[in-house]
Amino acid sequence: MTSERANTTALKDTVVSVKPKLAALWVAVMVSYIYNDFFSLFWPGELENMIDGYMGPFPTSQTSLLSAMILMTIPTLMIFLSLVLPARASRWANIIVGTLYIAVAIGSVIGESRIFYHVGNAVQVVLLVFVVRYAWTWPVEPRSASTTSTSPSPTSRTSSST
Repeated sequence: MTSERANTTALKDTVVSVKPKLAALWVAVMVSYIYNDFFSLFWPGELENMIDGYMGPFPTSQTSLLSAMILMTIPTLMIFLSLVLPARASRWANIIVGTLYIAVAIGSVIGESRIFYHVGNAVQVVLLVFVVRYAWTWPVEPRSASTTSTSPSPTSRTSSST
């Protein structure tokens, strides 16, 4: 009786298409960014550094804050764009932006001594590798028979006179 019940209560595994997977990965990347930056605030001297006008090693200015805003706005937009762009555009946007942000994640730990920051950035790199992988291996639909016909179009026919 137990085996019969187990067979009738199996969970249905639903296939998730590429677009929601990509959007979810971008959400996870953004959450990781937020936690990394939030935990950084607990590092001794970090708040004083901010009060003194520094964002990490860089002086705070309109330009540095605008640059940081743009840097974080792009992956935020990728959450939405991954869902609404046509498949071809979404695929290339995710490959390009994902690859760019892998470089950003790796570059942001250069000279960093805090282990938690390295772990957070490693998580970001793994998530972004999945973004690029899912986009790169995006399933393709076979073309319908009408679009792959080998017969010439009516305008390309030539008449032969004998």
